[in-house]
Amino acid sequence: MYINSLAYAQSQDQQDPLHSFRNEFLFPTGENGEKLIYLCGNSLGLQPKKTSEYIQQELSDWSKYGVEGHTDAKNPWLPYHEFLTKSMAKIVGAKPSEVVIMNSLTANLHFMMVSFYQPTKTKYKIVIESDAFPSDKYAVESQINFHGFDPKDGLILWKPREGEELCRFEDLEKIMEEQGDEITLLMIGSTNYYSGQSFPLEKITKLGHQHGAIVGFDLAHGAGNIQPNLHDVNADFAVWCTYKYLNSGPGSLGGCFVHERHESNPELKRFTGWWGHNKQTRFNMRHDFDALVGAEGWQLSNPSILSMAAIRASLDVFEEAGFDNIRKKAVKLTGYLEFLVNELNDERINIITPSNPDERGCQLSIQVKSADKSLHTQLTKAGVISDWREPDVIRIAPAPLYNSFEDVFHFVERLKKVLN
Repeated sequence: MYINSLAYAQSQDQQDPLHSFRNEFLFPTGENGEKLIYLCGNSLGLQPKKTSEYIQQELSDWSKYGVEGHTDAKNPWLPYHEFLTKSMAKIVGAKPSEVVIMNSLTANLHFMMVSFYQPTKTKYKIVIESDAFPSDKYAVESQINFHGFDPKDGLILWKPREGEELCRFEDLEKIMEEQGDEITLLMIGSTNYYSGQSFPLEKITKLGHQHGAIVGFDLAHGAGNIQPNLHDVNADFAVWCTYKYLNSGPGSLGGCFVHERHESNPELKRFTGWWGHNKQTRFNMRHDFDALVGAEGWQLSNPSILSMAAIRASLDVFEEAGFDNIRKKAVKLTGYLEFLVNELNDERINIITPSNPDERGCQLSIQVKSADKSLHTQLTKAGVISDWREPDVIRIAPAPLYNSFEDVFHFVERLKKVLN
C-alpha cells in the first residue's frame, strides 16, 4: 500500500485534496528561515493565517464602538459564541443545542462534575484510565475529597495489564461487574494523551449506563482528531480544549457537551452565572435565575471575544475542509508514518499506539528503549518539533490540515540519522 520513498510521499501530496490547506497555516522556522517539521499538533496546533485578521476585526470594532460593540460590531459580541456552535457540533458529533464554547478544559470538567457527580454513601466511586492526563486525575480526586470521601478508596484506575501499554475493554467490564454498585461516574479520556489509544466510547457509555453510572469524556486529544459522535454514543457529558487539534492558540477557551436528555432536568445541580440565564431577561438584572435550555445553560460569564475569534478562524478552516475529509486523510497519513517507522527495522523502537486506525487518532507514541530526553533534543536540533514524554516516548502527531506526506517522510529520515 505504501512505498518508502520521497517520490512516493510527494506524489501522495499531489493527489491529496486537502493539501492546499497547508498554505492556510503559519509554520515555525529555523535559523536558516526554512520551515521546521511541525508534528506537535497534539500539544499546540499551528496558527491559521486567518487568525490575526479575525482578532484584528474585534480589536478594530472595540476601538470604533466601545461597549456598543456588543450589538454593533461586525460580529456582535453578545451572541458571539453562537457563531461557533454549528461547526463545533459537527466536529464532536452533537446537536448544536448540546454544545457550547466556554471557560477552560479543567474548569469545565469541574462544572460538569458539579452536575453529574452526585455521590451517595454507597455509590460514590469514579473510574478513570490509569494514565489519564494529570489535570483530570487531580480534578477527579479533588471532587471525591470535596464530597467527603477518600480518593484512595473512591478513585478506581482502569489499568493496562502488566507488561502492556494499552487498556483492554474487558478489564473495564470486570471492574464494573465487581464494583458497579459503588461506581457512580466513568470519566474517561476519549483518546489517551500518552499512548494515543482511542477508546470505544459507545461501548463504554453502554457499560456505564447498564450499571447505573453517568458517563463523561475528556476530548482534549479527541476533538478535531477523531469523530466521537457524542450524541449518538449517548454520552452524558464531555469537555475539551480547542488549542490542540483545533488550532485556537495557547490557553484558548474550551468546549462542553451536555446530552439533550439532561437539558431541562431540574434534579441536576449546577453552579450558575448570569450568562447561563434566559437571554430575554438577562439584562433586567433582578430576575431569579432562569437557565437557558441546552448546554448554554451551564455558562457562567461572558466569554473572551478575542479567544473566540481565534477559535472561529480555525473552525472556518475545518468547515471548508470538511471533517470527514480531514479524518480520512488522518487515517492515511498516520498509516504512512507507522509504515515508515516500522521500515526502520530498529529493535529499540516500539509503537505503543494501537495499529488499528479505529483505535487511534493522528498521534503515534514511539517508544525508544534505553533512550532519554537527549534523543528528543537531537531531533529538535535536526529541525523536528515533536513531543517527549517520560520515560522514553516521542509523541508524533501529523495533523491532516497542515502536515504532509513529505513531512512524515523527512521526519523518519531524520529520526533514523539521530538513532544511528
